[in-house]
Amino acid sequence: MRAGWDWPGADVDDLWRNAEFRRVTKHPKIRLSRLRDIGWRCWDPIGLADLDGGWENSAAADEYDGYLLKVAGMVRRDEGDEAAAQYLVWGESENMGMGIRADTHQRARATIAAIRGDAALWNEG
Repeated sequence: MRAGWDWPGADVDDLWRNAEFRRVTKHPKIRLSRLRDIGWRCWDPIGLADLDGGWENSAAADEYDGYLLKVAGMVRRDEGDEAAAQYLVWGESENMGMGIRADTHQRARATIAAIRGDAALWNEG
């Protein structure tokens, strides 16, 4: 039995040996470059794209990754676009200390819409 798994009657090792179980529980991989394109184009709360000409040329390419990966997962799990947008608003206004600006909510919603609308964002294979 794997450490941390204590389900009565469940043999987790048997589950993990089952190829069908592994196939349906496999997490798709995100195409980080596409996610960064979206984040830097639609959200970019501290204006890095204007300074560096895009994430590809920036030493700070991963600056937004944590926020973007979190909301991409929320979108993928259908946790609600408004909840995902509010997370970006919180990240920008509270966590980064930027406050609420006139376009804060609009940029957050546009980012979520772009994530939801990018059919090639997730690599299912």
